Amino acid sequence: MLVGYARVSTIDQNLHLQTDALQAAGCEHVFTDTVSGARVERPGLVAALRECRAGDILVVWKLDRLGRSLPHLVETVHTLSTRGVGFKSLQEQIDTTTSSGKLIFHLFASLAEFERDLIRERTNAGLTAARARGRKGGRPKGVDQKKQKAAQALKKEGRHSIREICDIVGISRNTYYKYTQLDDQTPSRK
Repeated sequence: MLVGYARVSTIDQNLHLQTDALQAAGCEHVFTDTVSGARVERPGLVAALRECRAGDILVVWKLDRLGRSLPHLVETVHTLSTRGVGFKSLQEQIDTTTSSGKLIFHLFASLAEFERDLIRERTNAGLTAARARGRKGGRPKGVDQKKQKAAQALKKEGRHSIREICDIVGISRNTYYKYTQLDDQTPSRK
C-alpha cells in the first residue's frame, strides 16, 4: 500500500498540489500537516508513520516535505527501512524499494554524515585556536574571593539592604544569597 504525506508551512499555503500528486501516484491514504518543517510536533507525519506496515511505501511530493534537515530525513528513512517500509519522493524520483533509489539515498546519508564531521572538526579547531590564545570558553567561574568576603562583611554590618550590597559589590541577588548563606544557612530578609 502507498501511504502519502503532505506538508505546508503556513495556513496561507494550500496542500492541493501535493495531495493531488500523491493521489495520482496511487496513495490510498494521505496524511497532512500545516506546520513548519522545523517543528518536531507533526501529528500528520506521526499518523502516516503509524499507518505504514512492512511492505508499504511512504510517499512524499518532495524530500523537504518529510525531513527537518538532511540528518533528520536520513534518520526517518532509516527507521522506515528497519520496519520494512519503503520511501518514495515524487519530485526527486527517489524510490528506496529500487537499487538505484537506495544508492541515491545512501549518497545523501553519506553527505549528511560528512557535513556533521566537517562541522565537528571546524568546531574543535576553533576551540583549540581559542585556547592557544588564552581563552577558555564555557561559563565563567563564580564570584572571586574579594567580592564574596565583601558581601559577607557588609551583611554582618547590618547597615545596608540586600540591593545596596549587590550594587556596592557588583553582584546579582542570587549570587548574594549563594555566598552569604554559606555563613549562617539562614537567608537575610532585609
